Amino acid sequence: MIDFYSWDTPNGHKIRIMLEECNLEYRVHPVDISAGEQYAPEFLAISPNNKIPAIVDPEGPDGHPISIFESGAILLYLAEKTGRLMPRDQPGQWMVLQWLMFQMSAIGPTLGQLGHFLYAASESVPYAVERFSKEAQRLAGVVDTRLEGRDYLAGSYSIADISSFPWLARHERLGIDIDRLHNLGRWLDAIAARPAVRRGLEPVA
Repeated sequence: MIDFYSWDTPNGHKIRIMLEECNLEYRVHPVDISAGEQYAPEFLAISPNNKIPAIVDPEGPDGHPISIFESGAILLYLAEKTGRLMPRDQPGQWMVLQWLMFQMSAIGPTLGQLGHFLYAASESVPYAVERFSKEAQRLAGVVDTRLEGRDYLAGSYSIADISSFPWLARHERLGIDIDRLHNLGRWLDAIAARPAVRRGLEPVA
């Protein structure tokens, strides 16, 4: 039974979706980041950066317990553990890794900052909102172009899709216009319809 430490954020959702897609047994430990629970010493021992999500797998490599933080690392670990949602061939693996890193380095940080300046900043910062809104729209366009003639980012459904979906699914809240991004819209609808994804988006608390 994997112990899953999370809150209702895109990064948290992606790991719960992965756990559901892999049919892994897990136990949810809500970490209320709005109440500062991520700074508790007990959580720090699992996630040194005080960020959710994190997991503890009592049946890790060679049968030894392991704790893992950072959502990208957790996705890779679970893919390796289960042999699922990552191609076996090296060209396929590198394709997935490119789009996984694209989410980690571009989509997540940009949409995260946009959400902060739209909803959490103590004062309005129009420059920041404009900057991150434009970049968020550009990134959505990159994904739309990539999905031309493809069902999924790396060919077949993979951790690349699981990583990006919870972020881009927030397009309305973040003011990202996808009306003309038909490939992106089709992809969002297809992933949202998966039973494991619906379960993975359920609240943790």
